[in-house]
Amino acid sequence: MKTVEDFVLLLQDELALSVTAEDLGRGFDAVESWDSVHLLALCTALERETGRSLSLADALEAESLEGLYRLAVGP
Repeated sequence: MKTVEDFVLLLQDELALSVTAEDLGRGFDAVESWDSVHLLALCTALERETGRSLSLADALEAESLEGLYRLAVGP
C-alpha cells in the first residue's frame, strides 16, 4: 500500500466500507457502519500491507481514516 487510492481499496475490500478518498478526513462517527472492530481489523490489515507495526495507542488517538493512513505510511 503506497497511495491513498490503495488505502481506499483496502477499506473497501477488507472492511467492506463504502468510502472514497473524500471521506478520509471525516471523523469516525461520520463513517457509515464504523465501529471499534473495524479499527482493530484495519490496524491488522495495515500492518500486513505495510510491513510496519502500528501503535494501538496512536491508532486510538487518530481522529479520522486519514489519520490512520498517515500513521501507517509514516512521515
